[in-house]
Amino acid sequence: GPNPIIGGDGSLLHGQFTPVYFDYDSARVRPSEVSKLTAVATVLKGNSSKLVIEGHCDERGTAEYNRALGERRALAAREELVRMGVAGSRISTISYGKDRPADLGHDEAARAKNRRCEFATVKE
Repeated sequence: GPNPIIGGDGSLLHGQFTPVYFDYDSARVRPSEVSKLTAVATVLKGNSSKLVIEGHCDERGTAEYNRALGERRALAAREELVRMGVAGSRISTISYGKDRPADLGHDEAARAKNRRCEFATVKE
């Protein structure tokens, strides 16, 4: 996908938006997660900041497969934001595959937290 956009001082701000979670081996945005994207779109439509969507996966599968899956997840979230009226030129995507788990556990609860997209705004 598009290359990550880096801010003037190279920093990304995390934590403003809630992660969007995905089903196992799926890049489909679940209906229950759409409201989180609506919140992101509302904020973006009210300012000029750029957004980086980071795609993540759980530990199952090869690194290569998960990098592709993470990218599909990030692109699916981006597509939804564009559909909601955010300019695609403001949104870049990056996939970390399984390299940056949110939860280091190996049970299903941990894996469910790791199948996600996170959102970072670029510090102006």
